[in-house]
Amino acid sequence: MAVKHVCTALITVLILFSSKYCHAIDNITASQELSQGQTLISPGEIFELGFFSPKNSGNHKYVGMWFKGVSPQTVVWVANRERPLRVADARARLRIGSRGNLELVDGNQTSVWSTNVDVPANSSVATLSDNGNFVLKDGTSGEALWQSFDNPGDSVLPGSGIGFNAKTGEQYVMTSWKSESDPSVGDFTAGISTKFRPAQIFIWNGTTPHWRSGPWGRLKFVGMPEMDASYQKSAFSLVEDAEQGTAYLNFKAFNSSILSTVLLGSDGAFRYKMKDSVNDWYVNWLAPATPCDVYGACGPFGVCRAYESPICKCLQGFVPKSNEEWSKGNWKQGCVRQTELLCEKNTSSPASQGGKKDGFQKFVYMKIPDFHEYVYPAYDLDTCRTWCLVNCSCSAYALVNGIGCLTWSDGLVDVQQFAVGGEDLFLRLAPKELVGEHKNKSTTIIIIATVSVSSVLILSAILWIGLHRLRGNQKRTGTEKTRGKFDSSQTSADFIQILQSNQQHDPTELPIFDFNSILVATNNFSVENKLGQGGFGPVYKGKLKDGTEIAVKRLSSSSGQDMEEFKNEMLLISKLQHRNLVKLLGCCIEEDEKLLMYEFMPNKSLDNFVFDERRKAQLDWPTRFNIINGVARGLAYLHRDSCLRIIYRDLKVSNILLDENMNPKISDFGLARIFQGTIDLENTRRIVGTLGYMSPEYALRGIFSEKSDVFSFCVLTLEIVTGRKITSFNYDDQHQSLIAYVWHLWSERRALDMTDKVLEDSYSSSQAMRCIHVGLLCVQDHDTDRPTMPDVIFMLNKETDLPQPKQPFFTFERLTVYDLPQQSGSTCSMNEVTTSILHGR
Repeated sequence: MAVKHVCTALITVLILFSSKYCHAIDNITASQELSQGQTLISPGEIFELGFFSPKNSGNHKYVGMWFKGVSPQTVVWVANRERPLRVADARARLRIGSRGNLELVDGNQTSVWSTNVDVPANSSVATLSDNGNFVLKDGTSGEALWQSFDNPGDSVLPGSGIGFNAKTGEQYVMTSWKSESDPSVGDFTAGISTKFRPAQIFIWNGTTPHWRSGPWGRLKFVGMPEMDASYQKSAFSLVEDAEQGTAYLNFKAFNSSILSTVLLGSDGAFRYKMKDSVNDWYVNWLAPATPCDVYGACGPFGVCRAYESPICKCLQGFVPKSNEEWSKGNWKQGCVRQTELLCEKNTSSPASQGGKKDGFQKFVYMKIPDFHEYVYPAYDLDTCRTWCLVNCSCSAYALVNGIGCLTWSDGLVDVQQFAVGGEDLFLRLAPKELVGEHKNKSTTIIIIATVSVSSVLILSAILWIGLHRLRGNQKRTGTEKTRGKFDSSQTSADFIQILQSNQQHDPTELPIFDFNSILVATNNFSVENKLGQGGFGPVYKGKLKDGTEIAVKRLSSSSGQDMEEFKNEMLLISKLQHRNLVKLLGCCIEEDEKLLMYEFMPNKSLDNFVFDERRKAQLDWPTRFNIINGVARGLAYLHRDSCLRIIYRDLKVSNILLDENMNPKISDFGLARIFQGTIDLENTRRIVGTLGYMSPEYALRGIFSEKSDVFSFCVLTLEIVTGRKITSFNYDDQHQSLIAYVWHLWSERRALDMTDKVLEDSYSSSQAMRCIHVGLLCVQDHDTDRPTMPDVIFMLNKETDLPQPKQPFFTFERLTVYDLPQQSGSTCSMNEVTTSILHGR
């Protein structure tokens, strides 16, 4: 009995030993099988094929292929996906069967998987090449009888791809795993659509479209703005043959020394993954990457903008089909036309009626809709427009480089507007729905006439007011000459009239509050109603008669904010509308009082949480990441998407307010500046802001741009991730700053050691690392090295390869007040609550 136990133990040890130290073979033939403990290795030792068990797969075992020597094991092809073997089945074999096919048999010699092709003679051989293609060849002629490249799973390798042959009915598609531990066929399939030309890549969830690339334009897929003309030398190329009815998407590597693969994940996302000899796997490209990338997110005639909230809007001239569903965030029903087209009313004249004509509204940066019906070989917009105009069924058109004129009818589905890239889309609308340059000529004439008359009246009013004031000033002794000084005798209406004449401000845009009503709302500015002390004065909570809660900013006479800055803040915020900007509700001017009324933010400012040891635990990782993204979207709106181009200049945690759902809103626009035209840099003699958040070029030379805000944003990001103040962090005897210390840990690959300790292990390490990485890119010393805010949003939310940051050498902690440019008598504050103001030489 003892001998039997010893033998059993010895066999077990031998099995374990053989599984750890596998025996390699060169090929599989009729006389050489692949058994457990053996692997088939490509000549250059790049790929390996054998038996494996996915992590957490239980009692299941498969035959598959993976990158050799890469940890963790990255499987790129599986034979028996639907029929796993039992782990205990040690007698399973992959062999050449009696009919010359590759077949996998279990311990009972029952076939589990087979290539199942016609083999001319029983002399087959199976080999594994260095490009990852597992091939069954005729041993005599060398002809390929079957290959894994024609039978992809969830991955494709360079040299392989996906496609179809319409004549034979063959399709080469990718199919996702059911889960990371289950290689059986999952919910998602990726392939090339056979319905419309030019071809498009689709990901389907069952039979429902999940993601779409847009049509192929010879050099790129037009629905993927991250692709550009340089992609003719990139990883993807599409070859179509209309006569043969074939389309094939080829995948090739950027660099042969870098391992790469395209994976269709069990979550339905494409990931283009890359790895070199030094770095781990990283995702170079991801789709879908945002909710807008999901097919038909906003329904017919809806447009999705990932940089706005809510993300769905109706296209110009359309309204929600169901207001009730739309208000709930259920946009799938889409939108319907608000005004019937003239060509539909008058069938005898499809394009016009009574001298009026339907027109086309232009939309830029668009992902063009699905179901394009006709490719017209036109190479100019006029021809394309004319063709669409005379056909009432044509609801939209686009002229696409490399394709020609595309047209659509019925519902426009899967429409998205990008921040950059995309195509111009022209949508057919009734005359009354057209805006801007697309209105008819008579409307333009009316507008010109109206503007001309209005201009004369306004100029007359300005001259009259100017003469009236001049006479008043001549009679008044002790004339005030201090810039920005407001005459205490002037009322709110007087003030708005001044603004209207000097700033061309429409007084109807901003409600004017009576001072007495503000006194009642704030209980005479009682201490109990005080919310905090801002840089320019106290802020009070108020409640209007209708129950609306407001926050009242009361500017003190010694606040440092003169009349120019007050007008600036009032005018700026009244023109800005974004979910991540605080909303200005009105203003009040009464004698020496200057008041601004905002929407009330019940959770006050971000610094009340992120730096408070008792409350910071309320900021879990999803909340922090949402705040970072929200602030980024707000800044991107100010820089690029608002009606004005605005540099904020004073971004810091105390200026980020939080609503009841902890959503961030940027507040306090007293120091913001409007950029004119396309100017990228401006110089100022008056440096304003908060130490620690100011960029080097601004603090030392007075040069500011949107990259100055980018610097401040990423200081704020590092504070949110670490829970530490930029102005109070000191490390070691050298008083190393927060930025310098984060860089120190980053260079040692220990950046995650800086994450706020209250998060423990509950945060996403990949998101936190990406935030730190982006943060270091944004605090680089030279503004040209920093990304723009749209780039920041893209990098924060897409699993793309990020550039390596340069070491930041400039920090305010290394400077004293005397190192900064000053004038005699100027002061500088390090108080995080107030705003530091420096006067440059």
